[in-house]
Amino acid sequence: MRFEMLYAKIHRARVSDANINYVGSITIDKQLCEAVGLLEGMKVDVVNVNNGARFSTYVMLGESGSGVVCINGAAARLACVGDVVIIIAYASMEADEAKAYKPKIAFVDESNHLLQQ
Repeated sequence: MRFEMLYAKIHRARVSDANINYVGSITIDKQLCEAVGLLEGMKVDVVNVNNGARFSTYVMLGESGSGVVCINGAAARLACVGDVVIIIAYASMEADEAKAYKPKIAFVDESNHLLQQ
C-alpha cells in the first residue's frame, strides 16, 4: 500500500507578485526550492493564510536568492502581494519509507529568505 505523505514545505512565505496574464504556476526562488527539494514542474498545493484559498499548481524556478514567490495565471486571483502562503509538496511512499522519511521544511523571513534552522 502507498500513502501520500508530506514531502516538503515552505512555511509562511510572502507573495511577492501575482501575474494574472501568465499561463499558470507558481514561481519560487530557486534557493528556496533547492533547500526543500522542490523540482521545476513539481505539483504543489498553495494555502493562502490571509484568505483561506487553497489551490494546486506546479513549480517554476525563479532567480536564486531573489525571494520571489509569484502566483501566476488564474490562481493570481486567489492571492495578493503581501499575502502569507504555505507551499506544500507531497510524495507517494510505501509504509516503511513513510515511517522513516522526515519532511524538509523551510522557514523564511518577510523577504522570503531562509531563516537559520
